[in-house]
Amino acid sequence: MTEVCNPKEHFANYGVRLAAVLANADFTPVETLARALLACWRAGKSVYFCGNGGSAGNAIHLANDFIYGIAGGKGPGMRAHALSANSAVLTCLANDIEFAEIYSTQIKVFCGPGDVLIALSGSGNSPNILKAIEAARDMGMTTFAILGFSGGKAKALVETPIHFAIDDMQISEDLQMMVGHMVMQWLKQNACQGE
Repeated sequence: MTEVCNPKEHFANYGVRLAAVLANADFTPVETLARALLACWRAGKSVYFCGNGGSAGNAIHLANDFIYGIAGGKGPGMRAHALSANSAVLTCLANDIEFAEIYSTQIKVFCGPGDVLIALSGSGNSPNILKAIEAARDMGMTTFAILGFSGGKAKALVETPIHFAIDDMQISEDLQMMVGHMVMQWLKQNACQGE
């Protein structure tokens, strides 16, 4: 088996591409997200995450971090929910209604004004993500999306897009987690400081 490329070169190139995106990023919308989540937390409202594939896994990971990580066990965390977490609900809705409605249907049941939706998407064009954003807007939620590639239709649909123009799904998914972790640490530092 002939080696196509040198692994060390590939790994170094990956790191360079990720670092370049971060170096050129506008973190203003991330600050908007952080402040919206702090207000949400203090008001006892909830944040909901959704995504597909790796982004669905990221949604579950970030919900865990916001429930526990921001308070570190020293107080109540944020009411955080991953709409991708319940496989029984997802398969029921996909089978009985349609896959495009798996998140919007849950939003109509669980959510209300003052809650926050964070949609995670590489392309920003998945029908279930777009319908989730539309449902969240109809419910009076504050909407965010962390997006890669061109940002897709979601970029114009949410109130605050956090867009990284990188045509690489794995780096797009890395950036979802990085934004989530940045905001989580900021919330942990500022939870009791009246920021």
